Amino acid sequence: MKAMMLVDKKKLELTDILDPSPGSRDLLVRVKACGICGSDVHGFDGSTGRRIPPIVMGHEAAGEIIAMGSEVTGFRIGQPITFDSTVYCGTCDFCRAGKVNLCDRRQVLGVSCGDYRRHGCFAEMVAIPQHIAYVLPDGLSYENAAMVEAVSVAVHAVSRASVEGEDVLVVGAGMIGQLTIQALRASNCGKLIAVDIDEGRLGRALKVGAGHALNAERPDLVPAIQHLTGGHGAAVVFDAVGSQASVTTAIASARKGAQVVLIGNIAPKVEIALQAVVTRELSLLGTCASAGEYPQCLEWMVAGKIDVKPLISAVAPLDEGPKWFDRLYNREAGLMKVILKP
Repeated sequence: MKAMMLVDKKKLELTDILDPSPGSRDLLVRVKACGICGSDVHGFDGSTGRRIPPIVMGHEAAGEIIAMGSEVTGFRIGQPITFDSTVYCGTCDFCRAGKVNLCDRRQVLGVSCGDYRRHGCFAEMVAIPQHIAYVLPDGLSYENAAMVEAVSVAVHAVSRASVEGEDVLVVGAGMIGQLTIQALRASNCGKLIAVDIDEGRLGRALKVGAGHALNAERPDLVPAIQHLTGGHGAAVVFDAVGSQASVTTAIASARKGAQVVLIGNIAPKVEIALQAVVTRELSLLGTCASAGEYPQCLEWMVAGKIDVKPLISAVAPLDEGPKWFDRLYNREAGLMKVILKP
C-alpha cells in the first residue's frame, strides 16, 4: 500500500509498504481522512523523541472497514468509523478503572518512541483493535470525523475541572484551545476569556464562544483578566500551549483556590511560581489524551455544539503531505488543521 513515511528528521517520502495484517480482534480500515496533528509537526524534526524514523505518522483519522478478524463482533464490512489514537490493553488496573489514557501498556498510533513503534494513518490502510473503534453517525463526513480525536482531547481536559457557571480562562487559541472553548461552552461555563499572541486566532476564539479575547503581549494582561473576573482572577484556567510563558500566565491569572488544567506540553520542563501555587492553594491538573469521551464528542458534533469546520484550513491528497508539513512546521500564518486523504 501507499504510505507517507518519516524517513529522517524533517524528511517525508511517499513509499510502498506491506499491507497491515489484522489480528483476530482487529479491524482493517481503509483510511479516508487523517489530520496532521500539532504533535506530528513538533515530532517531525525529532525534538520530541516520539517520532523516531522510520515511522508512518498520523493518528487523527476516519475510514471504512474493509476486513475484520475472526473474533470481531458488533461491526460489519463497509461501516464508516473513527477510532481512538490510544491503543490500550483493557485489562490493566487503569483500564479497568476507566482511565484508558493511563494504560500501563499504552501505545499511540503513528508513534515511535524507543519503547514501541506503531505505524499510523498517513497510509491507505491501518489495522486497529476493535475496542478503540466507533461507528460514525449519519451525516458526519470523514473529514470532520478525523477531527474527533482532537475534540476528545479538549472534552477530556474540560472534564478534569469543575467549570459549570465558573469564570474560565483559556491560554492559547490554537487548535486545542479553540476546541476547549467550544467544549467549555457546551459544559455551561460562566464568563470565558481567551488569550493568545495571534489576533487572527483571537478573532476565531470570539466566534466559537469566547466572550473576551486578550492579546498575551499586552503589558497589563493579568490586571485585565482580574478586571473581567471581579478583581479575583479566573476560577478555572486551561493552558493549551505548554510553554514557559503560557504556564506563567496561567498561574498568575488564577484566583485563590483555582484549578489550573495543563493541556499543552511543547516544553518538556517549565519553572512554576511555587510560592503562588502554595499560598493561593491552586490545584494543578494534568490532562492526557482522552478516556472514553468519543461518544460524547460525536454527539456534540452532530448536535452542532462543537463545530470543527471553521478549523479545517485545507483538505489535500496524501502525496501533497510533505509540502503541507513544511508549511505547518514553518508556522504559515492562518493555517490551522490540514486533513490528508490517502
